Amino acid sequence: MMQDLRTWLEAVENIGQLEVVSGAHWNLEMGALVGLVAGKQEHPALLFDKIPDYEKGGRVLGCAMTTPGRVAVTFDIQGNPNHYELAEEFRQKLPGWEKGMRSFPPKAVNQAAFLENIQTGKDINLWTFPSPLWCELDIGRYIGTGDAVVTRDPDTGEINVGTYRIMVHDEKTLGLFIAPGKHGRIHVEKYRSRGQDCPVAVSFGHHPLVFGIAALEVPSGAEYNFLGAVRNEPYPVFIEEITGLPVPADSEIIVVGRSPAGKTREEGPFSEWTGYYASKQAQAPIIEVERVYYRHNPVILGVPNSNPAQSAYFRYYRGVIKSAMLHNELEKAGLVGVRAVSISEAFGEQWVVVSITQRYAGHAKQAALLASQSRSSVHMGRYVVVVDDDIDPRDIDEVIWAICTRSDPVQDIDIIRRTWSSPLDPIIRKPAEAFFNSRGIIDACKPFEWKDEFPKEIIMDQELAKRVKGKWGDIFV
Repeated sequence: MMQDLRTWLEAVENIGQLEVVSGAHWNLEMGALVGLVAGKQEHPALLFDKIPDYEKGGRVLGCAMTTPGRVAVTFDIQGNPNHYELAEEFRQKLPGWEKGMRSFPPKAVNQAAFLENIQTGKDINLWTFPSPLWCELDIGRYIGTGDAVVTRDPDTGEINVGTYRIMVHDEKTLGLFIAPGKHGRIHVEKYRSRGQDCPVAVSFGHHPLVFGIAALEVPSGAEYNFLGAVRNEPYPVFIEEITGLPVPADSEIIVVGRSPAGKTREEGPFSEWTGYYASKQAQAPIIEVERVYYRHNPVILGVPNSNPAQSAYFRYYRGVIKSAMLHNELEKAGLVGVRAVSISEAFGEQWVVVSITQRYAGHAKQAALLASQSRSSVHMGRYVVVVDDDIDPRDIDEVIWAICTRSDPVQDIDIIRRTWSSPLDPIIRKPAEAFFNSRGIIDACKPFEWKDEFPKEIIMDQELAKRVKGKWGDIFV
């Protein structure tokens, strides 16, 4: 297993999937390039170098895990799997990783590459790093999009490592936005309710596996353990002396400080994963920076967002991994007959499709209700569609065909109300006191009680297709 971001870059370059881009400006150009490139099915990771105003160093990586090949490299999955093979690999590996977490607590080490440079006191300057203005209407420059924010629960001592958006307010102050209900926010709010400052450490450049785990719904407080299980060896952490927090020892940049109980600043809007500026401008906690550590010529891991209808591969890695997670969660809950699951890489948990082999009356409804509230899909979901086992849940045309021909709106659509949502939800009018939404449940399976009598589909015989292709093969070239 690779140890840091730089070895990851070497591995990706070795398979021909890294493009070095020199001279792109931090002011919108990098964001535009990432958005345009991520709209293509096959595209390289982009390493931005020689960024204007940062000739002395500082690089930004985009599109790290937006293709099956680079996701496989990140999780040390061998071969060159396609989407379905990759999803099945995750399905098989996830139970072992979860079971093995207890065997791999993080390992404290005394050395870390980010100790090469240290800023303290008056020397602290967050503008040392090329934080991008990713999209035109962003309120400011966001250094934290693929970050790992480390906090500690003041009651239990549990460590959380989560990905939350981080804005640069000025040379010594960061903005910290965390959606309600997320573990990092719960930690910060516990400190604030007691009038205490919350210690915070943030890593801004690390092996993409760190981001991949920090941004997923792994068991609470188990991110470092989960990283160890994936690596099959304890994950190395460095105990930072100001906060006492364990930070990724392979990080390129570590920023530490405190989120003061009585202080907030205006934050947002920011171009979010839904394709909208939904959270508006609002007061958010800050981090008053007390120390900065960084490697020579550090690399920031950038994971900005775009309109998913135009750049569907921005969230690719989340779609494939979360689909595998939800599939396993459904089977663990006792649901039988699950053929395949798709959480959309374009729309995330807002579009979940489950394909089942119907075994009993109510089977489809059970699948839909479980999928709507499972750990991997519950936050800010919107639609859950259940289809028969002849439908590919990832093929939007097949799914819409099933909805239009196998479901009746009166009988087969249900609504679940007052479910967990977020300030990022564009359908919630702001300001709001609480963030609820509803879930549309669509049973797009053939009616169970007469499914064997359902009209036959038009299906081309495979032998006929093979014979015709062989006879007129030039048409298919």
